[in-house]
Formats: sequence, C-alpha cells, structure tokens
Amino acid sequence: MGGGDSAGRLVRPFALTGGRTRPSRADFTLIATVTAVDPQPAAAAPVQPEYTRILRLCAEPLAVAELAARLDLPVSVVVILLCDLLEAGRITVRPPRPVSRTAPDLDLLKKVRDGLGRL
Repeated sequence: MGGGDSAGRLVRPFALTGGRTRPSRADFTLIATVTAVDPQPAAAAPVQPEYTRILRLCAEPLAVAELAARLDLPVSVVVILLCDLLEAGRITVRPPRPVSRTAPDLDLLKKVRDGLGRL
C-alpha cells in the first residue's frame, strides 16, 4: 500500500478535522486576518503539528486564503482548524476593514489626470 498523495501528505484533510465538515463559527472569511496570540496561553494543551504550523505562520498577521495556500490545505479544512485555535484562545481574527463609501476627491483626480497628460 502506498503512502501519501502527490504532495506527500499521509493524512487526509478530513482526518485533520476529526471528520468535521463545517466550522463551529462564522468569523473566518477568505480575507479575514489571523494572528497568533503572543504569549500563548499557559493552560493551553499541546497541539497537533498542523496547529503548530498555523501558529508559526501567524506570528505576523496573515489572511485565511494565504494561510491555506501556505499550508497546502483546502480553505474549508483550515477554517475548521482556525475555529479550534480561536476557541482555545491561541489566535485572534480580524475581519476586513469596510471600504469607505465616500465620493472620490474630484479635484485630486483631475490633478492626477492632468499630470499624466504631461508625460
């Protein structure tokens, strides 16, 4: 019997989530930013290697989509793992900032247009 898939993974993604297919929370979008808590909670239980990789990658803020790409795992699996870490107090999550709905500064746009016209 052979080992892993073409990427060398020996554990199937559903095994990483304990068979869960849905996240326990709705905090995570593709562009939500995840950051590991520093220092980690003292009472935190030891974690699986996948959780350790997530915490290491999230030492600096990282978007969920980028994290999934770096882990080479489906976003749905990463979100379930992130829910576990959030509930354990090991990460924080920030939703994307809302886009400003104010009208653009027309004077500024005209100056840019005029400046580009001189090039």
